[in-house]
Amino acid sequence: MSLQPQLSTAVNEGRLELTASGSWTADHARALEPLIDTVARQGEQARPATIDMRNVSEFDTYGAWLLERLTREWSARGKELRVQALPERYRGLFEELHHANREAPRRPGGESRLLLALEAVGRAVTELGRDLLVFVNMLGALGQAVTNVLLRPQTFRITSAVHHLDRVGWQAVPIILLITFLIGGIISQQGFFHFRKFGADEYVVDMVGILVLREIGVLIVAIMVAGRSGSSYTAELGSMKMREEIDALRTMGFDPVEVLILPRVLALVCALPLLTFLGSMAALYGGGLVAWLYGDMSPEIFVTRLREAISVTHFKVGIIKAPFMALAIGVVACSEGLRVKGSAESLGLQTTTSVVKSIFLVIVLDGLFAIFFASIGM
Repeated sequence: MSLQPQLSTAVNEGRLELTASGSWTADHARALEPLIDTVARQGEQARPATIDMRNVSEFDTYGAWLLERLTREWSARGKELRVQALPERYRGLFEELHHANREAPRRPGGESRLLLALEAVGRAVTELGRDLLVFVNMLGALGQAVTNVLLRPQTFRITSAVHHLDRVGWQAVPIILLITFLIGGIISQQGFFHFRKFGADEYVVDMVGILVLREIGVLIVAIMVAGRSGSSYTAELGSMKMREEIDALRTMGFDPVEVLILPRVLALVCALPLLTFLGSMAALYGGGLVAWLYGDMSPEIFVTRLREAISVTHFKVGIIKAPFMALAIGVVACSEGLRVKGSAESLGLQTTTSVVKSIFLVIVLDGLFAIFFASIGM
């Protein structure tokens, strides 16, 4: 039952003694505000004060802030106002507000642009280091989970791995074939359009074959998998985190990395090389079809020229990249899923962050592999 708030005053041995009672809640704002203002004006008198809160029946954030405002106004005049006998169940709320907004607000324009720019750079570097630490931590957890599975193979969840392999592999085949087919056709069309000016139509086949097998095939497939499957992993794990299902697994004695993350990452590592092979073949087919219809190059000539232009080395370069890109996508997607907080906004933010980081990391890995293979002559 809500009681009307009251705040009585008495003077004892030069000390002002305040006694609070009733409901200090937002529902009684009209009654509380005048009481606080009246007592605040009494703070102009040079005397310390105490306020007894033992008879307060209800107390919410509004009441806590009014009490904190009163103590701050008293302190601003160089006098002491002590809060006594606040019920234990309300003490945490009052302590939280007691430490809020203690720093003076910064004046706009008070700092130079150079300092603000340096601060932004520092924050970005700190965030990058934090992300790198999370990535390495997830890699270590995955390595430990793999070790446990190798020592106890019966603990590996083969059904879960096959299920995720079907989702990220088999079900992704149609869209992968379609997009890579179109990419191969576009590269071929642009090659014929520009190379024809120099009478170098036959070199379009070299460009399509080498570019698709070494770079474009694996890169396009990895980016599509990051957007399709990586975001799915983040959303799934984030939803489990929000519903406290991951905490429930830990309570039951299961390792969430071994149960939830390892099957997903292994499925991705197995699926991406296969999707890369299918996507590369579809891109070559699209390039050959455009060469026939747009470039007036017969399929026989295209295939013959393709055999001369490419080798197994080009194919190996593309396929070797695929498992590492898959591992990077899986680790980023799962780690971002575990960083989701308790709100839908956090879930959407981490899902977007997962896709952006995965695509960025895939492109960086592709560049590093290009430098590495060039240095060893592949």
